[in-house]
Amino acid sequence: MAGEIFRDAWGIPHLRADDVRQLARLQGRVTARDRAWQLEVERHRAQGTSASFLGPEALPWDRLARRARLADTARRCFTALERQDPETADWVRAYVDGVNEGLAALGDTGRDGAAPEFARVGLAPGRWEPWTPLGIWLATHILFAGFPAKLWRAHVAEHLGPDAVGLFAADGPGTSGSNGWLVSGDRTVTGQAVIAGDPHRFIEDPGVYQQIHLSCPEFDVVGLAVPGVPGIAHFGHTGTVAWAITNAMADYQDLYRERLRRTGAGVEALGPDGAWHRAARHTESVEVAGGEPVTVEVIETDRGPVVIGGPEGLEDGGTASGTPPVALALRHPPRVTGDLGFSALLPLLRARRVADVDRAADRWAEPVNVLQAADTEGGTLHRVAGRV
Repeated sequence: MAGEIFRDAWGIPHLRADDVRQLARLQGRVTARDRAWQLEVERHRAQGTSASFLGPEALPWDRLARRARLADTARRCFTALERQDPETADWVRAYVDGVNEGLAALGDTGRDGAAPEFARVGLAPGRWEPWTPLGIWLATHILFAGFPAKLWRAHVAEHLGPDAVGLFAADGPGTSGSNGWLVSGDRTVTGQAVIAGDPHRFIEDPGVYQQIHLSCPEFDVVGLAVPGVPGIAHFGHTGTVAWAITNAMADYQDLYRERLRRTGAGVEALGPDGAWHRAARHTESVEVAGGEPVTVEVIETDRGPVVIGGPEGLEDGGTASGTPPVALALRHPPRVTGDLGFSALLPLLRARRVADVDRAADRWAEPVNVLQAADTEGGTLHRVAGRV
């Protein structure tokens, strides 16, 4: 395969290829070599199959991933990407090809000491599909937005009363949140702008970011990639322009209380028009290491997938006395629009000025970020990017 790999004194990979597609393939291959176990774990998380090798402790996540229809949404988004932006779809395919080549080179149990976790659990690396990077992106950010905070607010209000919500809220005006800094050149000694972004991530091992350098005739970019996703999305520098993000704390996930009932034909949901409408329903089996398979009922109403509860209420069968069974459906942009914003990734790599970054960010979807950028000509940019 055409391309060069150089590692500096810190082990950071510097990649060079003849074209964009070759570079993506090389990035996938190097990422598989450096982060094989992380890639395998993230692939299973996107599919809702983590419990098959991690055991019962991973079952709650697998239930959520199946019920929220993460894999199905990723497939939908990739199908739409192929139709609307074939160049980016082909670029993602090239990255996936590289990942599969890199994982195959490890062998069944991570030979040569690479990724010893595979041998420890007796797991062989699985094969990636073209939509897998989109699934990983979705799984990484599904809990990054507002719906967990809404659940917390509802929990506080139910048990302590509405007046107590403000004492515990971690979102909204007046509370601590994400942050980023952009200092223009007229305030620095060098005369050049300074950007400081905030990944706003929990400390993780391995980290959610990977330092990398990507170079081809079209661009030369250094920054932080998300293992499993091609390009450099959140933090990058092309030589003449740099960008960084922080969480916008935007409200772009809606939760709906659903009234569900079982019928002889399946499940119905009460609509806003006061009529009962057929909900999509099927069951999936989740394999559990060291235990019996678990059946998960997947229900989707006109609002979205039911992520909590069902026709009988909560999973443990409990409902508050005298209240209807609890079921909550999640509605969020990727499921509705079929767009995860991957069409922004290549234009970001090709950016030369803040105006280029700005135009690329117009295609951004998930998650909703505050984006800051500056270029060597004195241009600066501060905006919110994403779909609300």
